[in-house]
Amino acid sequence: MGELKKLFKNNRDWSAEVTRKQGDFFTKLANQQKPKYLWIGCSDSRVPANELVGLLPGEVFVHRNVANLVIHTDFNCLSVIQYAVEVLNIKDIIICGHYGCGGVHEAIANSSQGLVNNWLRHLRDIKFSHQDYFDTIDDPEMVNDRLCELNIIRQVKNVCRTTTAEITWQAGKELTVHGWIYNISNGLLQDLDVSVDSPENIKSVTDRAVRQVYDRTEKIHDS
Repeated sequence: MGELKKLFKNNRDWSAEVTRKQGDFFTKLANQQKPKYLWIGCSDSRVPANELVGLLPGEVFVHRNVANLVIHTDFNCLSVIQYAVEVLNIKDIIICGHYGCGGVHEAIANSSQGLVNNWLRHLRDIKFSHQDYFDTIDDPEMVNDRLCELNIIRQVKNVCRTTTAEITWQAGKELTVHGWIYNISNGLLQDLDVSVDSPENIKSVTDRAVRQVYDRTEKIHDS
């Protein structure tokens, strides 16, 4: 219980400090929620969405799960996407994974982790669909990094194929889905150059992004 009490003290200290710097912050925050971005990220405790992009609470709508997956039977995630787009009028959805992802590591190891194995099956399916490519890589860390990247690209595609995205684009409304990755070792975000703003661009943009992942590996091998 002592550790939990410490969290409440931290909360009071944080609230007091924010109020000291900006007296009306919580009043404004309580009266409205107008985030410009939906962030779909990993549950990893080292990847705090707001802090990474230097934004305050209320400026980013966040959904997180193990390995930042968007599964078409996950009504939690699908509901978040619908609420973000149709109620909050968010026009930019960011899928952000990170290097060194534990979910990706477990998917590659194919170890027995109980219930979560069912969730990680989606990652293993992605690896299997690129197996010829992965067979050319001897470095386990590089395998992890490349699967992290390919997973993000796949999740961008999955968001674009949700009912919400389809309806939004059919109505002629603006919506762009982006794929980013975070490097925990240096704190920097990287754009994977996979931003889709229409159903017509899904295949060409995601195929190009996959080729760029392959090309990065080839350049490393050549060097």
